[in-house]
Amino acid sequence: MKGLILAGIETTDSAVMTRPEKAAGSLRPLPTHDALPRRFSDFATMGEALDYAASGTRGFNFHDARGNLARPYPYSELRADALACAYRLIAHGIKPEDRIALVAETGVEFAQMFFGVIYAGAWPVPLPLPTSFGGKESYIDQLSVQLSSCDPKILFFPAELAEMAGEAARLNKVEGLAFEDFIAREAVPCRLPQAHTDEIAYLQYSSGSTRFPHGVAVTHKALLSNLSAHSHGMELQDSDRCISWLPWYHDMGLVGCFLSPVANQVSTDYMKTEDFARRPLAWLDLISRNEGTTISYSPTFGYDICARRMSSQTKASDRFDLSRWRLAGNGADMIRPDVMQSFVDAFADAGFKPSAFLPSYGLAEATLAVTIMPPGEGIMVELVEETDLSGGDAAEGRPQRYRAIVNCGKPVKDMVVEIRDEDGSLLGEGQIGKVWTTGPSLMVGYFRDDEATAACMVDGWLDTGDMGYMSSGYLYIVGRAKDMIIINGKNHWPQDIEWAVEQLPGFKQGDIAAFAITTPNGEEAPAVLVHCRTSDDTERARLRDQIRDRVRAITGMNCVVELVPPRTLPRTSSGKLSRSKARKLYLEGEIVPYAIAA
Repeated sequence: MKGLILAGIETTDSAVMTRPEKAAGSLRPLPTHDALPRRFSDFATMGEALDYAASGTRGFNFHDARGNLARPYPYSELRADALACAYRLIAHGIKPEDRIALVAETGVEFAQMFFGVIYAGAWPVPLPLPTSFGGKESYIDQLSVQLSSCDPKILFFPAELAEMAGEAARLNKVEGLAFEDFIAREAVPCRLPQAHTDEIAYLQYSSGSTRFPHGVAVTHKALLSNLSAHSHGMELQDSDRCISWLPWYHDMGLVGCFLSPVANQVSTDYMKTEDFARRPLAWLDLISRNEGTTISYSPTFGYDICARRMSSQTKASDRFDLSRWRLAGNGADMIRPDVMQSFVDAFADAGFKPSAFLPSYGLAEATLAVTIMPPGEGIMVELVEETDLSGGDAAEGRPQRYRAIVNCGKPVKDMVVEIRDEDGSLLGEGQIGKVWTTGPSLMVGYFRDDEATAACMVDGWLDTGDMGYMSSGYLYIVGRAKDMIIINGKNHWPQDIEWAVEQLPGFKQGDIAAFAITTPNGEEAPAVLVHCRTSDDTERARLRDQIRDRVRAITGMNCVVELVPPRTLPRTSSGKLSRSKARKLYLEGEIVPYAIAA
């Protein structure tokens, strides 16, 4: 294996923009600094964490679609509102351990209801907002399977989603209520249940939980242990401020950018996920305007879309000041060094430093973080030969091919990582196998699914389902075991095929999905679904043949190439390509490829 560090241009902090004294109108953002002594999530319960944060002056700042401050929301106000919600819930008949489903829209209503459910001793269950894929019926179906899984007493939703969310509630015989209607009720103080650290704090559905959902049950103890480990791994400073557009129904948004700021007393600025999707560069505008040393996370695609939106004729420094961006976190999907380099190239002159990148690895079953790169080390990659990845032997006379594998950092405080083979035996340095982890952050299990829990948790260890290896104490992730394409006994990673097709002109990340199928003659082969933006039959045929040749050159295999309409390939709630869902929809005939003459 051969190592290298992501290249980039070091810049100075000379072009610091003047921060306006006031936001839009007369609103002022809540402060970065606070006289309240910082505690790093050393609380018994999440309610106790909010009680402490509320004694300071920090809090949440909600921004509109153009990045203007719309609502400062101090932790003191959040606590008062959450207690009122708890009183309303208890008056409504809610008891400890009841599940309360909440459509997780970024705003004050979800925030106060989430903590209100916790104060009431019940379990909040964040559920997703609608996406652009699938439409109304698809969203109702998605909510329905998750409601069936968690069996809640109530589904709360924003009033504008009453038609869809209300229908999902009706179909599942669950009471459906709009946030706004419930919050308008009178709150009569009453005795609240005493929370304990080993009790369940919430249920979290992972981003891939659609047809067969698994509700991850996380205790207060596990949550606060992970938030403490997270804050220590990031080396949190008094001058840090968080900025986020990540959805609150995904673990990185919910745990890392909603609960962590409360438990670690950090002021946070939010823009809605859909506003980021419409105007991605507004995220960087928000970072540029805010004081303090900045922390902001994104999956790879967020950095990719921002780099693509920058015109080559425009200087980033004319609009942005990213010099205070201390930690540019990256996680939730496979980290692409080429995309990260494109972001550096696009924004180096605005003060962005490559050393700010903070790769990490985690999953909902471990609450969130498992490994984090030490701050300041940036992105490091190792080049791994494809035969090491596939488990085969190098073909004689065939040129060697390498893939850049990103360093995802070291295990966070109190978490342990091991690499094991299929038999469970421990593997040595640099050997690729299954990633296992243990520590106080692990889930109790999947809610009401002992079989699924037993399949991934053994003797206090979690089988993450990911493949990787350890090198000098750092974890490198190779891919998802279930996504691996195994043909003639040889392993092929779908992202290698997808990335190879992306190098052809006119394609970008998210345009390609690769998976294994059985052909009509009974043979196993890779299928490659590709978004096609041309309507010309001759051009489509040329693209198909070009893609087929490209995949054959990379893998040595013939593949089935299907060109499909743009925006056809499904994504998870966190924005990742869902290969398993793409395969299912394709085999069921719900993804209809363009017809192309042979």
